[in-house]
Amino acid sequence: MAYDFNHFKKNITSAEDWLKQELQQIRTGQASPALLDGVRVESYGALVPLKEVASVTIEGARTLRVSPWDKSQIKDIDKAITVANLGLAVATDDQGLRVNFPELTSDRRKDFVKLAKDKLEDAKRHLRGHRDQVIKDLQEKEKAGGYGKDEIFRLKGEAQKMIDEGNKRLEDLFTKKEREIQS
Repeated sequence: MAYDFNHFKKNITSAEDWLKQELQQIRTGQASPALLDGVRVESYGALVPLKEVASVTIEGARTLRVSPWDKSQIKDIDKAITVANLGLAVATDDQGLRVNFPELTSDRRKDFVKLAKDKLEDAKRHLRGHRDQVIKDLQEKEKAGGYGKDEIFRLKGEAQKMIDEGNKRLEDLFTKKEREIQS
């Protein structure tokens, strides 16, 4: 009888996707619209993502242009970016907002690498939790008599192999981001 690892594989993929998204939001000194993805703007009484009230484009190497669809929301967008505390300089003009990424100091770079490392550890912890759940499920199936000891041992090894591969991909994502931050 074969064990179904499909749900487990989806959980590994979701952890990778989560880490990719979290690492995109870590600033490197280069302008990236993804950094503003977490910014929520109060629009007509509701908090909505910035991308729902404005377009965000790259204007220069360290500058983004935020163009609101409703010019009366410029102040609300300015406030939302400031409150998000991303360490960005915001300047308003008649077209919208210009978001400047200041040059990173070596201390800020170290802080961002540490933050990326924390995100990596969260993703790894997430994977370990899913692995533990699979192992618990396998042990319950063994107690119920569905699998023999040898089969359980082999399946646990397969689960660990998938976790090791997932951790390697997570480490690769972190290493790429670390190089990006340090450059």
